[in-house]
Amino acid sequence: MSKKIAVVVGSLRKGSFSKQIARNLMKLFPSGYEPEFVEIGNLPLYNEDIDTPENVPATYTEFRDQIKAADGVLFVTPEYNRSIPGGLKNALDVGSRPYGQNAWNNKPAAIVSVSPGAISGFGANHVLRQSLVFLNMPALQQPEAYIGNVTKILDDDGNVAEGTVGFLQSIVDAYVDLLDRY
Repeated sequence: MSKKIAVVVGSLRKGSFSKQIARNLMKLFPSGYEPEFVEIGNLPLYNEDIDTPENVPATYTEFRDQIKAADGVLFVTPEYNRSIPGGLKNALDVGSRPYGQNAWNNKPAAIVSVSPGAISGFGANHVLRQSLVFLNMPALQQPEAYIGNVTKILDDDGNVAEGTVGFLQSIVDAYVDLLDRY
């Protein structure tokens, strides 16, 4: 039986570094694991006034269904202002509502933060972990996945440098081990 992995990218930019790293990670999953991007850029800002049984936005329903159908979630995100991007926070909120119907519940997660700078998205990685605790998502602890100086490891086609592939593989391997425990 295959396992579906929802890949949620925090950056909404078409050519984002996070999306490029996510593509590289997705190629490294073994057979039997199906990573698939889940779009967050089309979600209206969460507002309980529009999230009523009579009027749930179709994008909310589609997103929640995609998360519920997944066996795990791989988050790949940049850092904005020492935190996660607003679109990613919105996706967490949409998926956790309505109260008592948390689509994220008990989904094993891995977090990879990406930055063109040396700090490697450390703040985003840890802020996201705080939310995952509340959402009841067990998160991969090791190896910690901070990718700094990303512009130096990506070629013009968005592929990572040969020396980085082993590190990305270690992340995927550890995440697969976590998934297999659930």
